[in-house]
Amino acid sequence: MSDNQSWNSSGSEEDPETELGLPVELCGVLSKWTNYIHGWQDRWVVLKSNTLSYYKSEDETEYGCRGSICLSKAEITPHDFDECRFDISVNDSVWYLRAQDPDHRQQWVDAIEQHKTESGYGSESSLRRHGSMVSLVSGASGYSATSTSSFKKGHSLHEKLAEMETFRDILCRQVDTLQKYFDACADAVSKDELQRDKVVEDDEDDFPTVRPDGDFVHGSNSTKEKLFPHVTPKGINGIDFKGEAITFKATTAGILATLSHCIELMVKREELHWPTSLPSGDAYSAVGTHRFVQTPYSRSSSMSSIDLVSASDDVHRFSTQVEEMVQNHMTYSLQDVGGDANWQLVVEEGEMKVYRREVEENGIVLDPLKATHAVKGVTGHEVCHYFWNVDVRNDWETTIENFHVVENLADNAIIIYQTHKRVWPASQRDVLYLSAIRKIPAFSENDPETWIVCNFSVEHDSAPLNNRCVRAKINIAMICQTLVSPPEGNKEISRDNILCKITYVANVNPGGWAPASVLRAVAKREYPKFLKRFTSYVQEKTAGKPILF
Repeated sequence: MSDNQSWNSSGSEEDPETELGLPVELCGVLSKWTNYIHGWQDRWVVLKSNTLSYYKSEDETEYGCRGSICLSKAEITPHDFDECRFDISVNDSVWYLRAQDPDHRQQWVDAIEQHKTESGYGSESSLRRHGSMVSLVSGASGYSATSTSSFKKGHSLHEKLAEMETFRDILCRQVDTLQKYFDACADAVSKDELQRDKVVEDDEDDFPTVRPDGDFVHGSNSTKEKLFPHVTPKGINGIDFKGEAITFKATTAGILATLSHCIELMVKREELHWPTSLPSGDAYSAVGTHRFVQTPYSRSSSMSSIDLVSASDDVHRFSTQVEEMVQNHMTYSLQDVGGDANWQLVVEEGEMKVYRREVEENGIVLDPLKATHAVKGVTGHEVCHYFWNVDVRNDWETTIENFHVVENLADNAIIIYQTHKRVWPASQRDVLYLSAIRKIPAFSENDPETWIVCNFSVEHDSAPLNNRCVRAKINIAMICQTLVSPPEGNKEISRDNILCKITYVANVNPGGWAPASVLRAVAKREYPKFLKRFTSYVQEKTAGKPILF
């Protein structure tokens, strides 16, 4: 075994984990695929308590892990051709890992599979297997919350959530243990009452007599021993009540501390998104000189994680609205609606799924639609670029009669007026909207590169309402995430290694009455056609060209 890998076990016969058959903890260096920029990087990986965590290096473990995966529902897949590589996936999150050699890989795969098998409530594992997350000490040694390593605030939010899950498992087991103790106590009291009655009947000679001063005196000690048998704390099913009570207090204290740290992390993350609040007065003049650009995730909590960049050209009078729209879409539009009863799956073709939620207000159909799709060979930047670029709009858009740019707000934001082809028997519609394209910074190397195009209705003096068309209102977002799988060997990344996950949401108010059946039939037909036509167009335009990340 190499020097940079260690099993957390002494290997002696007295090792409690070996005796109980618990999964052995493992730590060492593995190569991890980070992203298309940095490729494979050595990381210090720790397998402990059904959780796989990684750090930048062994020397930086005290600063907290960079990511963690709970192995309960993980899928471990050894690579078919690369004998040193194995992949771990949980839902949409995938870790690509490489060991030093095939034997090294097999050691890790076996250890991970063992932890996965031993995970979950009701397994044969003892409570002591969870001691890695919080110091659950014995009654003799006492408890100190400040000395517990799990309370270090350097851990990431994912690590803290993993700790919360472990704490939950510990509490479930402790509650069961304490319940068994109380049941045993109740059973012992019941048996003691029966024994007492029997002793009084059988030992009349030992019945206590009365002294002149009123005290009771037993003829012997045998009756006392029978009436009040000595029961030690460990005498009931071998349970140490004092120790269990102390560990119960330790676990609840750990939950409260970890929950507090989770809240702190969320507050810091929110402050990172919104680093300052504008003073009262002319907000736009206050912002007019600078804008905030968030850099990729940094462990440092200082303001160095946010670069104040001079870019007055990118700030405009709608900047605040754009920020709000982008934040709302990144918060809510990416949520899975597959299990939501309010959303109906209306179309499913291969990787594409289209959902609809039927909403009517004053007889006007306001059905929100959401579509998800996965397209190979293109990046999120490329998809969003062609969706936002008005120079190629007519190449793929078939529902527009005409359009023109009303105002260029910035290099990444424009206002567009367009009229749509009439759908009989409804009146013709026009739309005036702001279209903005934005790259969403990643918080960690595990987060996919994300781009978004946000289109929402605004008002402009150059495009007033007219009698020829009914003005519709829209709020549309195209969110694209780029997933890059590591190439074979030392090859460069090709389009075969790229997958773009698309989330498209559309909230349209037609601005007036239109037949519900017609609108819903058109939407059900046109949205899938649009996604297939547009994504095929992007694939054709990017084929053979350098990859635009």
